[in-house]
Amino acid sequence: MKLLAPIVTTVLLCSNQPLSASMDIAFVESAPKDWFSLTNSGDCVLEKINMTLDLSGTAGKLIFDTTSAGEGVEVFQPFEAREGKVQLTSSSTVLDGDNRLSVLVDTLAPGQSVSFTIDVDDTLPRSELGNIRVSDSEMAGGMVSLTVGDQPDIEGVFNRQALISLPSPDCVVTSDI
Repeated sequence: MKLLAPIVTTVLLCSNQPLSASMDIAFVESAPKDWFSLTNSGDCVLEKINMTLDLSGTAGKLIFDTTSAGEGVEVFQPFEAREGKVQLTSSSTVLDGDNRLSVLVDTLAPGQSVSFTIDVDDTLPRSELGNIRVSDSEMAGGMVSLTVGDQPDIEGVFNRQALISLPSPDCVVTSDI
């Protein structure tokens, strides 16, 4: 009986697959600093992420409390990067009483997050946690506009859990398997 040498075959698959790209944005009430996080929950590296946060339509009539004088209550905190590289682009500082800001994130890999801190107060005459603290439901109605690279803006509204999940256009990645 004659044995045949095994045949080794190498298969290289190369495919262009549309992958999902999405961004999750969360507000977290915390002491002494409230914070916002942006998490890339998709499959693609996202670049040149511009996010505009607009609190003017929030249920709690929310404002940023950045100085000891002004419209905020007691504790105040200016804008500060918390995790990752995120920079304020709407101006050099967020003014006390403002309800809008914009940030830039250069690159965000899948699963990666960036965050920034800033004090947020409500301006309601009577509120669930008092003006110094913000309940998740008071963030409802806050708008986020997101631009990734040269893609068109994607907009979303915070829900009653102070969360937004924004889809972004599919990205195509060539992968070797």
